[in-house]
Amino acid sequence: MSDTLLIQTCAPTLAGLKTGSLFSCPYDSEESLREALRRVNRLLCGKGLRVLPLRKRGGHALIYVYRPALLERDLHRSAACELLRERGYCCEDPAQCLRLLRHRLCEDADFPHEIGLFLGYPPEDVRGFIEDRRACKCIGCWKVYGDEEKARAAFDRFDRCTRVYCACHRKGVPLEALAVSV
Repeated sequence: MSDTLLIQTCAPTLAGLKTGSLFSCPYDSEESLREALRRVNRLLCGKGLRVLPLRKRGGHALIYVYRPALLERDLHRSAACELLRERGYCCEDPAQCLRLLRHRLCEDADFPHEIGLFLGYPPEDVRGFIEDRRACKCIGCWKVYGDEEKARAAFDRFDRCTRVYCACHRKGVPLEALAVSV
């Protein structure tokens, strides 16, 4: 797992603008993946970030980079909690929610679209995607069903952040220096 890939796909999370990010990462062996995850977690843990594999298939791991404090805040919001409860989650325990999400990603045939809540997407957009995909107002990092103006502003912030972080990394700024404490 390269730092470059992590920065390209997770800059808004590293910057504290977003709760979480997902990316697919190839790996050669279970041991190499474990070592890469240990290395990145050592670098980022002190900044309030965690990195974990949600699913492994065919030599690729679906990696979740997130801020536990922001995830807890997000999952305790009433609209998010209601949506999760409808799907069998216990909102009071984010770690338990993550375990169930991992299980669904690995075992269920259907993709758990509630994953958007774990990425910091607005609950009304996650619900809109689940219930009526045709009513989408715009598309950016996610499909928007609620506040289009607010979503477009977030997309712009995330885009600018990613460009700045990638440029800084190309100039030699290391991953751990780009991650901010929140």
